[in-house]
Amino acid sequence: MSSAFRVAGGVVASVATIVVVVGIRWGGSVAPMKTTGTVTSDDGTAIAFTKLGHGPPLILVDGALCFRENGPSRDLVSLLASHFTVYAYDRRGRGESGDTRPYAVAREIEDLKAIIRAVGDSVFVFGASSGAALSMQAVAAGLPIRKLVLYEPPLGVTRPGGPSQEEAKRQLEALVAAGDSAGAVRYFLGTVLGTPRFFVAVMPMLMPGTWAKVKSVAHTLPYDLTILNDGSLRAERAREISIPTLVVGGAKSPAFMQQAVTSIAKALPDARALLLPGQNHDVSAAGKALTPIMTDFFASRPGA
Repeated sequence: MSSAFRVAGGVVASVATIVVVVGIRWGGSVAPMKTTGTVTSDDGTAIAFTKLGHGPPLILVDGALCFRENGPSRDLVSLLASHFTVYAYDRRGRGESGDTRPYAVAREIEDLKAIIRAVGDSVFVFGASSGAALSMQAVAAGLPIRKLVLYEPPLGVTRPGGPSQEEAKRQLEALVAAGDSAGAVRYFLGTVLGTPRFFVAVMPMLMPGTWAKVKSVAHTLPYDLTILNDGSLRAERAREISIPTLVVGGAKSPAFMQQAVTSIAKALPDARALLLPGQNHDVSAAGKALTPIMTDFFASRPGA
């Protein structure tokens, strides 16, 4: 997922790598997204969601460290609600959703299935970063998803100079097991993503509210790396993702991320890639450009 850190005076430090915190903003609080309801996943876990808008059902799937109160969902919902009935939900372990252990990717697929069951029909899905990879897993598992838009799923890529996804997962699991949530966030932001270490060091003082939010979901970082470490999505299981799919990236994203967008689109049976001029991994910033593209793609007939 990508991130734009907006600080006083309009200074922006943007980082685009494997997975990124989206929508960290400077300054005061914003009104929370009110919970419309909860669904119960197959293992009994409660999953909280917000429903807004009118039109065909569209589910948003967040990436690492993101949930309804920290990430692009708020911005995307406001842009898309005039075209779709939009469902934004807290992935397990985040926000108001539960977190039954042990973790398995199959449980997260069941969470999404529970949301779809509540909708009562097949749906469109938009997934960002690791949420895009989770959305691919859901389609491969046979969930009734009609069309899919993926924003920069970081599958099979590593930031130049950064740790492999396998090493990142091991380190994050160790930090979480030790109860070091702050250390897990610092490792993820600084070592995995390459965020300047000075910014990571001062973030708790400059952005105490945001720091508290990302710490509260630090234990879910190994979940995202577990999803991203599944290479089968780009290989033998790619053929199981046969629904119309649009793989979107930013033309300003690093070359390795743009290459991931292209390679994933080529691996899927019915997919095409699109790079948005002037955009990077920051989904919130790309929202206005994404809205008409998503609206047209979801409205088009298969093969159009």
